[in-house]
Amino acid sequence: MADNSNYGADQITVLEGLSAVRKRPGMYIGTTDVAGLHHLIWEIVDNAIDEAMGGYCDTIKVNINKDGSLTVDDNGRGIPVEKHKKTGLSALETVLTVLHAGGKFGDNAGYKVSGGLHGVGVSVVNALSVDLTAQVYRDGKIHEQKYSRGDSQGDLNVVGKTDRTGTVITFYPDPDIFESTEFNFQTIVNRLRQQAYLTKGVTIEAVDERNGEKFKFHFEGGIKSYVRHINKNKDSIGNVVYVEREVKEGLVEIALQYTNGYQEQLYSFANNIHTTEGGMHVTGFKAALTRTINYYARKNELLKEKDENLTADDVREGLTAIISVKLADPQFEGQTKSKLGNAEMRTAVETVFNEAFAEYLGEHPNDGKGIVGKCHLAARARMAARAARDTVIRKGALEGMTLPGKLADCSSKDPANSEIFIVEGDSAGGSAKQGRDRETQAILPLRGKILNVEQARMDRILGNTEIKALIIALGVGIGEAFDIEKLRYDKAVIMTDADVDGAHIRTLLLTLFYRYFKPVVEEGHIYIAQPPLYKIWHGKKIIYAYNEDQKKEALKEFKNGHSLQRYKGLGEMNPEQLWETTMDPSTRKLLRVTIENAEAADKVFDTLMGSEVLPRKKFITSHAKKVANLDI
Repeated sequence: MADNSNYGADQITVLEGLSAVRKRPGMYIGTTDVAGLHHLIWEIVDNAIDEAMGGYCDTIKVNINKDGSLTVDDNGRGIPVEKHKKTGLSALETVLTVLHAGGKFGDNAGYKVSGGLHGVGVSVVNALSVDLTAQVYRDGKIHEQKYSRGDSQGDLNVVGKTDRTGTVITFYPDPDIFESTEFNFQTIVNRLRQQAYLTKGVTIEAVDERNGEKFKFHFEGGIKSYVRHINKNKDSIGNVVYVEREVKEGLVEIALQYTNGYQEQLYSFANNIHTTEGGMHVTGFKAALTRTINYYARKNELLKEKDENLTADDVREGLTAIISVKLADPQFEGQTKSKLGNAEMRTAVETVFNEAFAEYLGEHPNDGKGIVGKCHLAARARMAARAARDTVIRKGALEGMTLPGKLADCSSKDPANSEIFIVEGDSAGGSAKQGRDRETQAILPLRGKILNVEQARMDRILGNTEIKALIIALGVGIGEAFDIEKLRYDKAVIMTDADVDGAHIRTLLLTLFYRYFKPVVEEGHIYIAQPPLYKIWHGKKIIYAYNEDQKKEALKEFKNGHSLQRYKGLGEMNPEQLWETTMDPSTRKLLRVTIENAEAADKVFDTLMGSEVLPRKKFITSHAKKVANLDI
């Protein structure tokens, strides 16, 4: 029986104020890696955007300062500075030191519509910053107060006069909390551009004082301009369809355009918060889109009586759509605000879009005909793809999910301890099979280059022998049958030669993973192996160099002569060398593939792997003499 004698009230710890945030930061910002670091910025920017949505602010500036700190400056009303009757502190200090304090709660809230309502707020930014300075421009005065790790470092003081209004927050993230405190300017720019599209008429500036880079965004066209931006290099069908309507539930704003591509790009927002998992507003949109197109196609005899109705997947192939709703009391699922739960927004979006889209199709018959033709073609391809997919699934079922013959599987059946190396060519595959740890490492050699899935429908994809082998080996299925819980390996490692062909194969595989196995990428299961370029030795001393700089450093260590081998491919390594340099978990170097910004990643894959030649040529020309930063 357990001894309870030493367990009493004294063992119950109460974390006061912001100490809980510092104790468990992941509960408030999700993670302490680079994503969590940038989440601090979004919390402050969201507050400025709320001011803009309320009509109180038209300019927001974000600066990465030379000392590594970051400043967000808005010309809104300025956080109130008078004493708060409940806390006894100034309203500014209350907002910065008390969790869930702000102007967005209660019947007398200062905001009708807010994106920051369910966020963790600026108080968490304060708690996780080693230094934070708040300046408020209000009532003709400049008020200033400094903080460190959530605690004020003195009183709120008036430090000058002013004729402007607004709030300026400068903070330096705590290096004791975050893995890195270095901000990524491109990540910030991508987010701010998106916010500028969503809040038409606002000007948002971004400056990196470390190198002088500057960007300024202002879009009067709002999300209509956003769709044009996404489809800039694509073969579009018709014009951008735009709907904006105020209803009792809030504001519904939708922009969409079809392209002749195969990928759907749908981005949804609620009060400018990117709802990555969708929600009720997305459900309403999808239902209205399918019903409206089917009704229009039947009414205009673009679908024959014997034809089946178009499915939801059919009508979304090649679609680019932005769904933005604004409502007074958003109910998000989870602290990260990734899914909207307000049931009333499903009905509102469905009703508004159904009426507006039906009206648009009626007034633009050529666009309507083009859209239905595109969807009908997708339906025929879907039926062909289903037959091909059923063949893959049926084969697996009949053979007890027999794995491809070329796969040298590992003996472990625990996915957490298993990894698969996707290897270029039989030669490298042979070395990898001999050099691997058979308990935990599986090897799947690929013959030649797989199909470019950016320019192919599902029926062709499933007819490709190499892709079919990879699908069965991973175990997750594809399309409607995809289930990440069935992933057979914790790590899928792309291991190709360090040459142009190897880079091409790697890009083809990344395109496949991004388009059809995206959750596998998002959950961090995809890696890229880093084989050495050189072996440098003299006598028994051997150094492997993975780039030119390492080669130069290695050569300095060999004063009495040396031998040097340049590896042109993995096949040139014997099994022991491949294991020691590239596969041994204790010594190898792996790059994990992440998606920091889905829109930016999508643009890269579309540019490099899509059917349009000119954007690809422009990209290659502009990056020919420097390393391309793909930001994925």
